[in-house]
Amino acid sequence: MLPIEPENLTNEGLDLAPETIDRIIEMAWEDRTPFEAIEMQYGLKENQVRAVMRKHMKRSSFHMWRKRVKGRTTKHHANRTAGIDRFKSSNQKG
Repeated sequence: MLPIEPENLTNEGLDLAPETIDRIIEMAWEDRTPFEAIEMQYGLKENQVRAVMRKHMKRSSFHMWRKRVKGRTTKHHANRTAGIDRFKSSNQKG
């Protein structure tokens, strides 16, 4: 899958399959799945994941998610405790 450019995320015609969007949202909600895992699997950077979440969630749910994720060390691979390299769910490809 080709990476999605940030400017395309604001367009109405975002070309992602519904099951792909569902999986990205699921991974973003998971505390132990870093944004780097989403980028590796789907080619979406953190700001692109935020755009997908904003577009496909209710406003209140999006704000709840942002509050929960902001500053969470487990969502950013670089901030994780040394030696914790696992983040691959059994639902992930490759």
